[in-house]
Amino acid sequence: VQLVESGGGLVQAGGSLRLSCAASGRIYTIGTMGWYRQTPGKQRELVATITGGGDTNYADSVKGRFTISRDNAKKTVYLQMNNLKRDDTAVYYCNIDRMETHRGPIYDYWGQGTQVTVSS
Repeated sequence: VQLVESGGGLVQAGGSLRLSCAASGRIYTIGTMGWYRQTPGKQRELVATITGGGDTNYADSVKGRFTISRDNAKKTVYLQMNNLKRDDTAVYYCNIDRMETHRGPIYDYWGQGTQVTVSS
């Protein structure tokens, strides 16, 4: 089982980026998918989550600017980030809280992270 993230990069303040995170392997079901971010010296923080039924939750700092979505057939979660600010600079990590695989359930699974840098 793997989580592969893509879409990070360097963008100017006010710009947009779209992150993707695709799960691969013999996965039967996926629970809540989410995005978290971390900057040096700080704890990893929640950005947004989306349940299998499509219910979403956002950090206050990104509400109205970021949109999380998922494609269950593709086992992929997306994060559309608009009106980016310098404070959004961080490594962004994809997370799945629970999935059923051919080897049984896997909990709290993380991607490798993708860097997002917002310049002024």
